[in-house]
Amino acid sequence: MLQDYLPIVFLGIFAVLFAAINLGLTHLLGPKRPNRVKLSVYESGVQPIGDARQRFTIRFDLIAMLFIIFDIEVVFLYPWAVIFKKMSQTDGMFFLIEMLVFIGILLLGYIYAWKKGGLTWD
Repeated sequence: MLQDYLPIVFLGIFAVLFAAINLGLTHLLGPKRPNRVKLSVYESGVQPIGDARQRFTIRFDLIAMLFIIFDIEVVFLYPWAVIFKKMSQTDGMFFLIEMLVFIGILLLGYIYAWKKGGLTWD
């Protein structure tokens, strides 16, 4: 039974050794010519101004969370769309109503977030 896992163990050991050897060789053989320009902070070609720990408004986090929630919910529409023809041949009306209820709940969540001002960016 354990003999079946032996190739996986060898592959894991080989992967770790390969990565360690490559990192070690690049560290030993790579050029090391640090200067002031290479050691400076680089952020999209613009010199950073101010503190990196500045505070952001909570609206940034709220919009990011709403985007993730609605993005994940839209992913649930893809399997439904893929098997839509097969569903419509058997019990199509039930699956159509079920998806309309799902989209309705999403629409209510969107309207709620809109009315509460969660989508405005000042």
